[in-house]
Amino acid sequence: MTLQDKVMTTAWSRADALKVHADDPTTTQPEVSISFPTMDENLFIWDTLPLRTLDGSIVSVDGWSVIFTLTAIKDPETYKNADGSYDITTDWENRHGRARIYYWYAKDSKNWILGGRVMREGVSPTTREWAGTPILLNDQGDIELYYTCVTPGATIAKVRGKITTTENAVELSEFDHVTELFSADGFYYQTEEQNQFWNFRDPSPFIDPKDGRLYMVFEGNVAGNRGSHEITTTDMGDVPPGYSDVGGARYQAGCIGLAVATDTDGNNWQLLPPLITAVGVNDQTERPHFVFKDGKYYLFTISHKYTYADGLTGPDGVYGFVSDSLFGPYQPLNGSGLVLGNPSSQPFQTYSHCVMPNGLVTSFIDSVPSTSDDDYDGDYRIGGTEAPTVQIKLEGNQTFMVKEFDYGFIPPMKNIVLQ
Repeated sequence: MTLQDKVMTTAWSRADALKVHADDPTTTQPEVSISFPTMDENLFIWDTLPLRTLDGSIVSVDGWSVIFTLTAIKDPETYKNADGSYDITTDWENRHGRARIYYWYAKDSKNWILGGRVMREGVSPTTREWAGTPILLNDQGDIELYYTCVTPGATIAKVRGKITTTENAVELSEFDHVTELFSADGFYYQTEEQNQFWNFRDPSPFIDPKDGRLYMVFEGNVAGNRGSHEITTTDMGDVPPGYSDVGGARYQAGCIGLAVATDTDGNNWQLLPPLITAVGVNDQTERPHFVFKDGKYYLFTISHKYTYADGLTGPDGVYGFVSDSLFGPYQPLNGSGLVLGNPSSQPFQTYSHCVMPNGLVTSFIDSVPSTSDDDYDGDYRIGGTEAPTVQIKLEGNQTFMVKEFDYGFIPPMKNIVLQ
């Protein structure tokens, strides 16, 4: 049996998604205070990529915790309101077009020191550096950063370099040559020609603990021209009477893709069928990643309220699925897929959640609304910085929000001493 034949693609169905409800305390992130601290007043940061190994463990190096972030330099000279003041909202909304990957380090895993850019300008072959996963390969300090090259096109790529440390700092070097790995194929995964609004990004490589092979999950859309997808009975699930009208749901076709390395170095990859499809449910399944626990495969992804299909809704946050096998079939966690959503009182407070094997979940602050009790002068405050870390408990096919920590607290699970 080929690997393609092993994959038992699971549909996140409309019936599953109808079970999604905001403000369940067991699946809702606590409100973020409008008085949150910022990591750097001159920078926006959003997707956070903790340094890890291929088994998923979050690691420190010589006692230094290290994170990578999507980052943009604030531009108050370009973005101004009519009165000449800084239009931070428009600047924040336009950040993706100038996204670069930076790194940070800390001894206490929360007071992050800016290290700078990972790649020099011009090293990455496209105009945007979008999210992925940094992997520490060995105790010699070799790192491979898997990431997404965007505009023109969207290509999964990686760049290899070195990490070194001193008593006072962490340095990255030699991230000078990008290896382009693969793009959407139009057979399993939608291409730009099939849909100008296609998604293909966010590589997360891992070693399967059961077969020892190198795989990768990523965000995609199910192949086919935009609007051509049929909502099947499997996509529908067991919906109750009165919920058969899907409206324009054929335009939502998100999926979590899978690829396998065909060499030992991870330079050549074969695309496999998607693990999860969300046809007729949601158009974005961003930043998918695994947690391996108790012999089970916990597959997490993030999504937005605005990317849900007609007739469905759910909070911005992290969603998840569980299986006894990498290849599925998967069950939606908590019956619906919702693992941790924003409260309806602050629907845009956090995003881009990353679930770590110890149950800690990091995310970034997007925007927090003001109240009559706030000193802040405005309707809301833009974030662009680390949110409070929270902890969830995984129990079979259920999850529970159990604890909140400090802003940007991302502790290692083990320390690697460089040789």
